[in-house]
Amino acid sequence: EVQLVESGGGWVQPRGSLRLSCTTSGFSFSNYWMYWVRQRPGKGLEWVSKITSGRTTAYADSVKGRFTISRDNVQKTVYLQMNSLEFEDTGVYYCVSPRLSYANRDYDPLSSNVFRGRGTQVTVSS
Repeated sequence: EVQLVESGGGWVQPRGSLRLSCTTSGFSFSNYWMYWVRQRPGKGLEWVSKITSGRTTAYADSVKGRFTISRDNVQKTVYLQMNSLEFEDTGVYYCVSPRLSYANRDYDPLSSNVFRGRGTQVTVSS
């Protein structure tokens, strides 16, 4: 059974930092591209960052230069280092993995045909 468990969220002041973690189990982690997505208050899901099985990364324009995604294939964990946080970064952050047939290829992290954890709340407030 695929399981994703996010942690590391919390309250932080603007320009502060948080490091999110997503521990996984139930699939061959190293073979899958992983995403972080978020849902801001009153908005739909939006993708934040992705990391391929080859460790190539990509970021949404809104977080580029402030967030860094990484992965530890031994620990089967994906991370999101978030620096220079802004009010607009407030939301629930989820890590996403695909259905098992999507090894080593991209997929739509916003579709309903993916695995998502319960999320971790990030609140940026003064």
